[in-house]
Amino acid sequence: MRLVLISDTHLPKRAKTLPQQLLDEVARADIVVHAGDWVDTATLELLEARASRLIGVYGNNDGPELRARLPEVAYAELEGVRLGVVHETGPAQGRERRCAERFPGLDVLVFGHSHIPWDSLADDRLRLLNPGSPTDRRRQSYCTYMTAEVSGGRLGAVELHRLPRG
Repeated sequence: MRLVLISDTHLPKRAKTLPQQLLDEVARADIVVHAGDWVDTATLELLEARASRLIGVYGNNDGPELRARLPEVAYAELEGVRLGVVHETGPAQGRERRCAERFPGLDVLVFGHSHIPWDSLADDRLRLLNPGSPTDRRRQSYCTYMTAEVSGGRLGAVELHRLPRG
């Protein structure tokens, strides 16, 4: 099962459209995960139309329309992998401990907010993943997203993808 992980698209403020490379990945994915800060409903509708399955949450920059359609936290079981999605996890310092305590039943937590890619392990069991942003690199050298594979009840082959500048 192929996953595409994205967050913090911030359309149309940070970009007019999602990058074509990312849209091509969405078309090939079994599941698209969006960790909030969509900003516009058009992006939600675009991904709902193009993704085989979409799991998403709202972020701090998402208004009432998106909050009415999306949860603050989403959960799914993917071939035995217990996945959670949330926008904010607080400061980097202490993140692993906080997330392990808040989400004791999960194997993987996808989050956003910082626009900074993150991949770590909490308590030797909870994989924390932030795909960065495909449209707003902030202090990063590149805009980014992630892909991952789920097979046999395990998460494997997590890859961070850099998007071309411009």
